[in-house]
Amino acid sequence: MEGCILAVIEEGEVYGYELSLRLQRYGFPEVSEGSIYPLLLRLQKENLIRGTLHKSPSGGPPRKYYHLTEEGTVQLMRFRQQWTELSSAVNRVIQGKRK
Repeated sequence: MEGCILAVIEEGEVYGYELSLRLQRYGFPEVSEGSIYPLLLRLQKENLIRGTLHKSPSGGPPRKYYHLTEEGTVQLMRFRQQWTELSSAVNRVIQGKRK
């Protein structure tokens, strides 16, 4: 899930609730804010993302918008490479094709 979160954040700054909605639109229906925020906190502690407060356009409390750090961009590239390798291997197994 962390790699998917990094990929969504790469698209542009996003706050937690918006992130959960985007993930749902990508096909993760069970993703809730409650499951997103602990992951965002961990990604911040690992210095993969950074959060900045912005005024809410609706006049409500400020929202924390997340963006990738340089380390986050590198980690996302690693995730994409690992996912490509894993999905290729799984496809070979389910299609009965060996290397």
